[in-house]
Amino acid sequence: MARAAATLPSDARGAFKEPLGPVYEDAQRLLADAGDPIIAVGDVVTYHLVAAGAPPKVAVVDGKTEREAVTAEVAGGRPDADRTVEVASDPGTISEELLEALVEAIHAEGSTLLSVDGEEDLATLPAVVAAPIGASIVYGQPGEGMVLANVTSALEEQAHELCELLETTEAFWALLE
Repeated sequence: MARAAATLPSDARGAFKEPLGPVYEDAQRLLADAGDPIIAVGDVVTYHLVAAGAPPKVAVVDGKTEREAVTAEVAGGRPDADRTVEVASDPGTISEELLEALVEAIHAEGSTLLSVDGEEDLATLPAVVAAPIGASIVYGQPGEGMVLANVTSALEEQAHELCELLETTEAFWALLE
């Protein structure tokens, strides 16, 4: 079991349903509005970015979509990253190792594929907080499409406030400093 840096309490789940940006169904249109670097959270959005010829700098994948295994086509559409890092993170949590690897990947040279044993769903918020202004976080909105969260100071503040709804450890905040 991975050591959790943050856990989503059941009474806060509703606050995490609203997308952090516009929702796209077409990867090319999303890319036209995206900043740099692009950080993808989720197998299906990663697949669509790679298929559109724009592999993300950081891709966080767990082999699942909506809690079901992804298709072979989606699994085969992972980017050919400079580095692959394997971490564990239990459902409904962000593990310390996932958070540490995510922050490191965002600031590293080259591209990183973060392969999560468990679940990567909550990685979006710390990605927004850790990414530089002007970066884009792309993640899936179940049944709707891909959310484009362009990092601005206002979005970073919103993500920080959402992170405060999580049950966090000191390590969570220390890693995001």
